Amino acid sequence: MITAFVLVNAVADRIPEAAQEIADIEGVDEVYSCSGEVDLVVLVRVAEHADLAALIPGRIGKVDGVLNTDTHIAFRSYSRRDAEESFSIGSDAD
Repeated sequence: MITAFVLVNAVADRIPEAAQEIADIEGVDEVYSCSGEVDLVVLVRVAEHADLAALIPGRIGKVDGVLNTDTHIAFRSYSRRDAEESFSIGSDAD
């Protein structure tokens, strides 16, 4: 599974509609509106790299109100939860 974060700049008065249209696209897991230099952060999960090419410029980039996208492909996931679970393996006292 390939995970990517797509940073989206959108027309200000179309952000809610663009976000919902993007959220409805297959392969999009989550869409967040946010403050800062981008308007939306889109979490994408697809099976193959070729799917990113079809999804990001082919679908997300064509949503009305999307001005541009910047894609970041994730290599590895790190989280406190993952670390805590790995340390707790075999620590259940009977």
